[in-house]
Amino acid sequence: MKFGKEFESQMVQEWQKAYMDYNGLRTVLKDILRFKQRNASTPVASTARGSLKRRMSLYRAFSGLNNRYRNSPRKNDDEVILVDAVQQDGSESGQYQTTFLKPCEIGGECEPVFFRRLDDEFNKVISFYKGKVEEMIEEANELSKQMDALIALRMKVHNPMMKFDKATLEKLTSNSSTGTKSGSMHMNVIQEVEMSGERHMDDEIQETVETSGVHKRDNGQKVVSIQGFRPASLEVLDHVKLNITPETPVSTLKTILTSDVALSFTKKELRKAEERMIQAFIEFYRKLQLLKRYCFLNLLAFSKIMKKYDKIASRNASKTYMEMVENSYLGSSDEVSKLMERVEVTFIERFANGNHRKGLRILRPKTKREKHRITFSLGFFSGCSLALVAAVVVLVHARGILRSPGRDRYMENIFPLYTLFGFIVLHMLMYSANIFFWRHYRVNYPFIFGFKQGTELSYREFVILITICPLNIIYRSSRFFLLRCAFRCLCAPLYKVTLPDFFLADQLTSQVPAIRSLQFYVCYYGWGYFRKNSKNGCRGSDVYQAFYFIVAIIPYWSRLIQCLRRLVEEKDVMHGLNGLKYFSIVVALVMKTGNELKMGMMTWKIMAIVSSAVATIFATYWDIVIDWGLLRRNSINPWLRDKLLVPNRSVYVVAMVLNVFLRLAWMQSVLGLTETPVLHRQALIAIVACLEIIRRGIWNFFRLENEHLNNVGKYRAFKSVPLPFNYDNGEDRDD
Repeated sequence: MKFGKEFESQMVQEWQKAYMDYNGLRTVLKDILRFKQRNASTPVASTARGSLKRRMSLYRAFSGLNNRYRNSPRKNDDEVILVDAVQQDGSESGQYQTTFLKPCEIGGECEPVFFRRLDDEFNKVISFYKGKVEEMIEEANELSKQMDALIALRMKVHNPMMKFDKATLEKLTSNSSTGTKSGSMHMNVIQEVEMSGERHMDDEIQETVETSGVHKRDNGQKVVSIQGFRPASLEVLDHVKLNITPETPVSTLKTILTSDVALSFTKKELRKAEERMIQAFIEFYRKLQLLKRYCFLNLLAFSKIMKKYDKIASRNASKTYMEMVENSYLGSSDEVSKLMERVEVTFIERFANGNHRKGLRILRPKTKREKHRITFSLGFFSGCSLALVAAVVVLVHARGILRSPGRDRYMENIFPLYTLFGFIVLHMLMYSANIFFWRHYRVNYPFIFGFKQGTELSYREFVILITICPLNIIYRSSRFFLLRCAFRCLCAPLYKVTLPDFFLADQLTSQVPAIRSLQFYVCYYGWGYFRKNSKNGCRGSDVYQAFYFIVAIIPYWSRLIQCLRRLVEEKDVMHGLNGLKYFSIVVALVMKTGNELKMGMMTWKIMAIVSSAVATIFATYWDIVIDWGLLRRNSINPWLRDKLLVPNRSVYVVAMVLNVFLRLAWMQSVLGLTETPVLHRQALIAIVACLEIIRRGIWNFFRLENEHLNNVGKYRAFKSVPLPFNYDNGEDRDD
């Protein structure tokens, strides 16, 4: 694979704009090559050459006043570039500027353009990297404060009757280091003190971190390291409160009733705090890994592009430029590596009981690898499924079931039982296609959905059997993730709404026919109507008709409640408008269902037409403009949006047209087109339901594409992990 493609595949997709524009620089080099080939035979005026040489010699004579990066001393005529650190207010600004010294040679007119672009890209990269390192240091300080509180909470929970001030803790530390025993009742505290003392500092960390765990940046600001701090006294617990995010119905009600949550020093609180700190450390370590990879890839890209320049221009400028790169903050900074080491040491000692292998396995989950047996299983089961469908079609045709007198009874009773599984399989096939195209166009769907690294399913693995398997095998984490999201959808007002929750609720809104088929399945076999073999057994029941309304409303009602909760929490009016959209759909669904059950009543029909028209217009506009981010009048791509992942713009136009057309599928039931001479009513309902599932599959791709592009625009590559403790605003923990 060429480096350009490998470079793009290894990028953190949300940071695309912050990487070096390798392809853009390569395009400039191609222009230089074409120019040199076209003008190879054109002589350069000797007078102009002499003038330029004199100017360059004058520049070299006085350029020693600047900070330069160039090769070891040699003849001036051999130098190609001079790289200067830009000065601002008498100090280096961290920006660099390259001067090309051979403009008089063939092709020299174009090469300064290349170096200007190269400097712009390098300055962009180094500015972004510096900013991210600053963010990591600040987050490390916050994690250190959180560890202070966690250690104090551990000591308090293990020894609830004991009180320690700072002097007592120092005494315990001194005694433990000299071997003095203070009794068995102090052992847990001594262990905590020892674990956070100098014993866990290796030589490399001690070179850069003082024993107190505090060092200073260049600007004099104090920075607390994750490892190397000494534990604060138990007094720290007087200045913190437990940060409980409502995650269950009970915790939600407690949060509503009580504004502040004081620590009660229970083992349950300690376990919750430890779980959150583990997640915070894992996410922080992942950020450091991505930042380190960002640095390495850009260093490699600059090296590659300079080698290409040397080859095309037949010069030797790469060594000079790469010396500057290696001496810059991007090449010489080691803050990220040292932070990673400190995180590893702290995590292994605090959360893995000193087990190095276990700790690193949690911090560095293995990358998922494609397996050949998955591909084989996909082909095998797909072939079996197609053979089964073909056998059913042949059997129905051979027995003439659709032409027999019992045709209506068969279509009313047996056909819905088959369509239930057909709807589910079709939806999963559409989702598998979504995964395939998300991967193809580098949509970071695992991050958007919040999957654990290495647990996301590929399009080959998304099989229905894994969702109902009760054993701890075959992608258990993914199965539990789906079931947990489904439960949160049912209890929508009592759980904090996340993207996987409302995304799954949207999927369920397209499965209303499948839910109704499941209701018929329960009625047909549960209530014993399969013995009676009657045409309208279940549908003639008042209880069945009541549930026929309810089960269709549940997915939309759940989505409506989710919008209302987000409106209350985030104070965003758009969530209120989105909730209004789902309310209009609920009204339209009630009117349509009433029209189906009370055929011939013009009042129901009129209300169904009006409500469905309003809901369809509202939902179609929301799909295209809000969820997909399209129809932007002033966009670079007319009536689409500025950023598009699919190169062919006509795909977006076709998707919008299909979305409008498939949204109008309600017309078949509202206008009385429920049966034709060729198709039975149940067959027509099944076709319309399949079209809705296909529409949902199309919606899925463009919805996540828009979400991904929003993350890219905001450089949002990490999820926010709530920390377990909140410090009082007035406390200065650095003193």
